[in-house]
Order: sequence, then structure tokens, then C-alpha cells
Amino acid sequence: MAAFRFAVLAFAASSVLAATAWAQPAPVEASASAPGAAVPVENSALDAPLFYQLLIGEMELGQGDAGTSYQVLLDAARKTRDERLFRRATEVALQAQAGEQALDAARAWRQAVPGSIDAHRFEVQLLVALNRTAETVAPLRATLALVPPAQRPAAIASLPGYFSRTTDRKATTAVLEQVLLPYAEQRSAGEPQATAVSAWVALGRSRLAAGDSARALDAARRGQALGPQSEAVALLAIELMPTEKQAESLVTAFLEAQPPAPAATRSAVRLVYARTLAVAQRYADAAPQLEAVTRDAPQFVDAWLTLGALRLELKQPVEAEAALREYLARVEASTDAAANDPADTPQDEDAATPTQRLTQAYLLLAQAAEQRRDFKAAEAWLAKVDSSQALTVQSRRASLLAQQGKLAEARSLIRTLPERQPEDARAKLLVEAQLLRDQKQWSEALGVLAEANDRYRDDTDLLYEQAMMAEKLDRMADMEQLLRRVIALKPQQPQAYNALGYSLADRNQRLPEARQLIAKALELSPGDPFLVDSLGWVEYRLGNHDEAIRWLRQAHGARPDTEIAAHLGEVLWVSGRRDEARRIWAEARARDATNDVLKETLARLKVDL
Repeated sequence: MAAFRFAVLAFAASSVLAATAWAQPAPVEASASAPGAAVPVENSALDAPLFYQLLIGEMELGQGDAGTSYQVLLDAARKTRDERLFRRATEVALQAQAGEQALDAARAWRQAVPGSIDAHRFEVQLLVALNRTAETVAPLRATLALVPPAQRPAAIASLPGYFSRTTDRKATTAVLEQVLLPYAEQRSAGEPQATAVSAWVALGRSRLAAGDSARALDAARRGQALGPQSEAVALLAIELMPTEKQAESLVTAFLEAQPPAPAATRSAVRLVYARTLAVAQRYADAAPQLEAVTRDAPQFVDAWLTLGALRLELKQPVEAEAALREYLARVEASTDAAANDPADTPQDEDAATPTQRLTQAYLLLAQAAEQRRDFKAAEAWLAKVDSSQALTVQSRRASLLAQQGKLAEARSLIRTLPERQPEDARAKLLVEAQLLRDQKQWSEALGVLAEANDRYRDDTDLLYEQAMMAEKLDRMADMEQLLRRVIALKPQQPQAYNALGYSLADRNQRLPEARQLIAKALELSPGDPFLVDSLGWVEYRLGNHDEAIRWLRQAHGARPDTEIAAHLGEVLWVSGRRDEARRIWAEARARDATNDVLKETLARLKVDL
């Protein structure tokens, strides 16, 4: 027992010595001109009683008595007014999940060392953790007052992160407005303009998190008025784009600002902007932004990969392949550079692992070759893909076989594929149904999906695909029943509302209801080009040609898809604008001459391009 107690004491003493090593002043280096000179000795402030107190505190903690340890350490902290002891007492309380005691320690720390920024920060974070957001106003104000002016913009920018886990976002916004509006409105004398810009951005992010996107947009506008070159304002505006259309003008204003922001900063914003446009399926708008990034900021290598993917969506396989080959060349060059000198290798912060990046590029190159009907080249690219992507690769191979008239072989390839993950069986059924759909084998595809729905009850993806096959077979009652089921299961999914509304409009049935369904889809996914196209089409069916053209132009401008072009061309044709209709159809046919909707439209209107 004596040996054990000695071991405990020795361990505790070593812990205290390690924890209090900072109590010894840093040794003064001997002068180079006097190599033998004695180093002045300064005594530690740690006397015997204090050392013993700290030793007891650490021993109590080691033996599981966090409460006593906390009291001993906090008493020592109050006696010495040493910040590190206050921090240790606070940490002990947190370790014991005693939030109120941790807050008491932080407040004692702040009172003992009123100039400590860390003490104020600890108090704010603990108040937030204890869901006492309203009490953070005073310590937040004190924290910012203590931060040097040059560092204040960064400190303000970090504030929304303090409240990221709070549940009452409106209360958070109210607190931040009390604290930050004086800085945002430049009421404090001598504050740099960057501080006001940062304050408006922080307020904008807080308002956005609280669901008040209109006031968040107002904050972004005020921030940009003060700092036209602010990257933070531009990124906030990009976040606002899905809910506030006018926010996009702030992004373009940043990109066109004179004098411009640094090229790397501008390109970083362009990259985020382009990806946001791509998510909104505005591929035609995203592509020029990515081209500018590839021109101005070669360090963002992944921009070439994204550009290649966009070109494929725009049915431009030659341009897509050029971008993807450039991407591979730059990845290879950066790999070689990393091998020679990793510090000189440009980094794209959004880049995935090398294997993932190459896999995506190879799959996209295979798709580009497939669009060009070069099946041999497509297979060569697929052969390069990592073996872990077996289902994806075999799905592409099956598609190549089906396009060459080998549908039975393609289906067999998918069916015999091993199921390595639980979700693989479901994925295989979806792939097989897609193969049949692409080959216009509607009845067989419907059968596969019906089998899948028997195995995976109320799977909304399977129900939706089954509905689309029923629509192809003109089984409208079945289609509507399936889509209504999808809506009931996932009322926030826009595709089912749109599919039902568009199918009704295309058949000139229940047009007011069709418009309501499409409007609901757009409410759930504002600006989606395909949904906007559906709205234009139902307006056409209702006889509102000018309104139809307005919506269809918007959809086609965002995404010049062949079917959207077919619709826009038809409304222009019947409205007497036949030259423009011919031009739009000709451009669409050049991209995708096999599109069924375009071919049917031209045949029905007896148009010979």
C-alpha cells in the first residue's frame, strides 16, 4: 500500500510539474559574445503551499473526485490570478460535465484578469452551451473591445460559429445585432472599414441561419457597399442565391469590381459560384465561369473536371473530352511536382483523393466517348477505373452493350454482378430498368420496377420510376396513383408534383390543376430549368403564348436542353416567330439529333430543317 501511495504521489507530482512548468520563467539564452556567461536565475512564483495545493488538486482528479479537484484548483487560481490555473479549473469542471461550475470558473477568471480575451471567450462558449444565449451580449462586447483593431474583422467573422449549435436562431440574431450593429454602422471611431464589412457579413449569416433571407440579403448589400472587393460578402451572396434571386447581382458585382480583387480570390469565388449554378442546373451559365477559372487560376485543377462534366450535360462531348484530358494532364503534372517538391504543388481545397478524382474523370471520359458513339474508346476508359467501382463500371458497360443491340447480354451482366453492399440489389434493379427504358422496352421495364417495389415497399425512387414507365404506356390512372403515393411519402420532393403536372398539361387535361402542381414543384425547387419548362408548357396549353415564351426562354437560357428547345421552338412557331424557332431547333438537333421529343415536334408541325 505504501508503495502504491508513493507511486500515486510521484505520478501526481509529475503531472503538476508538467502542468506548472510554465510557472518557471523561460531561460534567457546566453549571449553569443559571452559563451560562458551565467544565465540569470529567476525564482518561480510557485511556493511550497501552492505546490502542495496543486498536487492535491491533481491527485483528487486522478482518483475520480473532480469536485474537490475543481475547488482546490479554482482556489489556487484565485490566489495567483494565473490564467492557466483558471483554464485548468474550467477544464476539470467540463470534464465532470458540470457546466455551471465551469461557467463560475470562467467568470472568476474574467473578474481576476479583466484583460483576458480567452476568459471572455470561455464565458461566451459556456453560456451558449448552457442555452443562455441572451446573457452573451456583455462578454461578447467585452471580447471584441479587447481584440486589437487589426484582428477584429477576423474575430467578428468567427462569431456566428459560436452559435452554430443553438436551437433558437432568432435569439442568436438578436444578440449579434446588439453586439455588431455599432461596428457595422461604423459608430465606433477609428474602426477600419474591414470591421464594418465583417460585421455585416456576420449579421447576414446569422439572419440566414434564422430563416430571414431577405434581411440577410440587406446585410450583404450593405457589406458590399462598404467593401466591393470583399470575398466574404460574395460568398454570403452565393449562399443566398437559392432563396433570393437578387443576391446573384452581388456576386457578379464582385467579379466585375474595379479595381478587381486578387486573381486567386476572384477565381475561388467563381468556382463556388459555378458549382452553385451547376446545382441549380444552370449549366450554360456555369460553363463560362469555369472557363474563366481554368484561364486565371490554374491551381484550381478540379475546375477542369467540373467543366468536363458540365459539357457532357450540355451534350458537347468533344469539348467535354478536351476539358477532361486537360484535367488528367494537370493532375499528372501536379503529381510529378509533389514527388519532386510537395511544397510547390498547387492545392485545390475541394479536391478529393487522387484515386477518386481519377475515377470520376475516367467515367466522364467514357460517357463522352459513348455520346460520340465510340464504344471502343468508352470501354478503354472504363478499363482504367478502380475495381472498387464495379457496379458503376458494369452499369456503363451494360449501357454500351444495349446501345449495340445486345440488350440480353447487358441485362445478364447486371444480374450476375455480385452484391457487395446491402444496397447493391436495389441499385441493380434500377440499372436494369434504366437499360430497358433507354431501349424503349417500357413493359419490361415496368415489370422489373414492379418486382423491385414488391421487395422494397414504399421506396419513392422506385415508385417514381414505375410511374414514369406507366406514363410511357399511357396508363395514366396507374401513373397518377403512383405519383400521389410518392407525394404522400415525400411531400417535399418536387419531381413527383412536376411529373404529374407536366403529364396532365402534355395531354391537355385538368390544366388549372396541372399549373398548381407545377407551381408547387417550383416552390420546392425555385429556378429549376425543367420545372420552369413545365410551367411554360402548361401556359402554352392554356393559350397564354407570351407568358409561355417568357418562361421557356428562361428555362432554355439556364439549360439549353433539347426537350426545352423543342417546347420553346413550338411556341415560337405557332406564335409566328418561325425563323427563331428554326434556329433554336437546328441548334438543338446539332447537339442531340436522336431526341424523341424534338423529332416528334418537327414531324407533327411538318417542319423540315
